[in-house]
Amino acid sequence: MKPLAEFMERLPEGLDAALILSPENRRYLTGFASSAGTVICTREASYFLIDFRYYEKAKREVSGCEVLLLQDYRGQIEEIFNRHQAVVVGVENASMTLEEYDSFVKGFPKRSFDSSDRVSELLSLMRSIKSPEEVKTIKAAQAITDEAFSRVLEFIAPGKTEKQVAAYLEYQMKLLGADGLAFDTIAVGGENSSLPHGTPTDRPLQQGDFLTMDFGASVAGYCSDMTRTVAIGPVDDLHKTVYQTVLGAQDKAFCEIRPGVPGKQVDAAARKFIDDKGFAGCFGHGLGHSVGLYIHEPPCFNTRDETLLEPGMVITVEPGIYLEGRFGVRIEDMILVTPNGYENLTKSEKQLITL
Repeated sequence: MKPLAEFMERLPEGLDAALILSPENRRYLTGFASSAGTVICTREASYFLIDFRYYEKAKREVSGCEVLLLQDYRGQIEEIFNRHQAVVVGVENASMTLEEYDSFVKGFPKRSFDSSDRVSELLSLMRSIKSPEEVKTIKAAQAITDEAFSRVLEFIAPGKTEKQVAAYLEYQMKLLGADGLAFDTIAVGGENSSLPHGTPTDRPLQQGDFLTMDFGASVAGYCSDMTRTVAIGPVDDLHKTVYQTVLGAQDKAFCEIRPGVPGKQVDAAARKFIDDKGFAGCFGHGLGHSVGLYIHEPPCFNTRDETLLEPGMVITVEPGIYLEGRFGVRIEDMILVTPNGYENLTKSEKQLITL
């Protein structure tokens, strides 16, 4: 069943309609990418209200949903509500701004807008299980990301700046067919690599540095995400120990991944390994997050997430150790939960690469 039809069928009890404004959920339901637009779903029919810029293209591409040219926003929405006797309308409380919510409450005084988490939770639940088509697209994005990594290894050298490495990665991903970037590329070396989400700077790479690169491509709206840390010339024993500890922590996490396991159990396996090796307190972020139309989606691998893994979930596994002011290491793969365990979608080398 297509997402739109499934959402209409599963519309939470007590709601007569749902109002979808977020770009990711609009695209998920309609398959159409746009910077604006409103999707209205009832149990009987759904509508995509879009302005002139996208109208012709939407008419060609959107199916299972009536495409309407935006002319009188409030009037057209009111007409749809009247047609379906929609009194209680659910909204996306996870993404709708207070200003947007206020404008609908004031603009449609005959309606009651339900700001509970029911619409957002349903969409999040649906999006957490990727269809075979979605998985295929994510794999295509990751294949681009893997190839970009292999190419950047030939570019990296002492004297090149973090910004140059990031720009080269982005150029290669687009050259390889990416529609865009999944997120802003991270490339941080030496002492800057201790910053988990550091911003690339003009700092030149130096012999003895660790360089951490966190990057991903986007294909048809779907994201990929990977991180690799490489050595610029020979590194000391502490660097090697930290690297092998992070790699071992990832392996421990992989051993826990299978349907029915809560996300926090996977996180705990990696975290315990790092702590037991003497690096307690140096891994301060969650182990991973789901990836799809948005780069950070639920469920997650962290200390709190009790969501049970199900086949079709795509989640990152990215342990790290960060020694403040000295250096850091992160290794990140994306996995697909399968009926019997998992499939690693990231194919790049993980043993320490010295350039």
